[in-house]
Amino acid sequence: MNWALIGFGVMGEWHVDQLRTIEDIGIQGVYDVREERRTAAREKGLRAYISLDELLSDPEVEFVTIATPNDAHKPLAIAAMRAGKHVITEKPVTVSSCDLREMIDVSKETGRVFTVHQNRRWDEDFLAIKRIYDEQTLGRVFNIESRVHGSRGISGWRGLKKHGGGLLLDWGVHLLDQLLMLVREPVVSVHCVCTYITTDEVDDGFASVITFGSGVTARVEVGTSNFVYLPRWYVQGENGTTVIHDWHMNGETVRISDRDISDAVPVVTAAGVTKTMAPRTEETIRKYPLPAIASDVRDFYRNIMRAINGEESPIVTHSQIMRVMRLMEAMFESARKDEVIHTRI
Repeated sequence: MNWALIGFGVMGEWHVDQLRTIEDIGIQGVYDVREERRTAAREKGLRAYISLDELLSDPEVEFVTIATPNDAHKPLAIAAMRAGKHVITEKPVTVSSCDLREMIDVSKETGRVFTVHQNRRWDEDFLAIKRIYDEQTLGRVFNIESRVHGSRGISGWRGLKKHGGGLLLDWGVHLLDQLLMLVREPVVSVHCVCTYITTDEVDDGFASVITFGSGVTARVEVGTSNFVYLPRWYVQGENGTTVIHDWHMNGETVRISDRDISDAVPVVTAAGVTKTMAPRTEETIRKYPLPAIASDVRDFYRNIMRAINGEESPIVTHSQIMRVMRLMEAMFESARKDEVIHTRI
């Protein structure tokens, strides 16, 4: 099955490197509006189309990945589907639910497969948390914290509003997609605060509280001015807590083993004493390593090939994509109005 790429930037190169290792996919070529990137493609042994029309009119190309700035996803995806190509866009799929509805409508009209590259579903840290959540390792989970922190601000086109920049669209889309894969119930309220520390054009971070119908809360946060990072994941259940500190899977699960032993050694500080906040004694808890779950992000593309052949459905569905987009819009609205948004997503 023959594939082509639109947008040969950092992620575009990543896609090429991945697909070169997948059997049964032929790379027809790439297109980028910048001549220097077309030259870079040729230096990697790739065909560089001289125009978008040349790529879209190539009958050998069956499906394309769009890895351009966010504002270009919609027109490029629609043009590609109308040219008979199946389409994958980089995340976020586009910048609004109205745009997304148009893209879905064209997919149905043309009969072309259309989806988005939510590659973080294959991250080892997410898969570990998902197993812990699904297997109820912690008992009833009542709070989930998911965050990514950096200290380099925001740069390039992601810092420009006209290109659909900002960290909620850039990284928030990953964390929210993961969250909605964990908690399979409606979101009933959202509160979000966006930050503008390094730029006043787009958000360079955000902090949010999302509440689900059962009362489960999630604190989702992205920051780009953090020189000491908080944990990547912190999940609380009635019987224990799981923490994953970083990308390297440093962390653990701590579960209660004996509720009947209530003795505690009081903590004495310079200003007082507390028994309530004293740590549990070792005989009342057990510590467990994080589950190690193997994954292969190339399964995303293998699924797309089978979906094009009618053998299975796309892993990332239209309804899932729309749900994430609507949740991001509710978060933007909350930040703009500085209030809790009551909804059902």
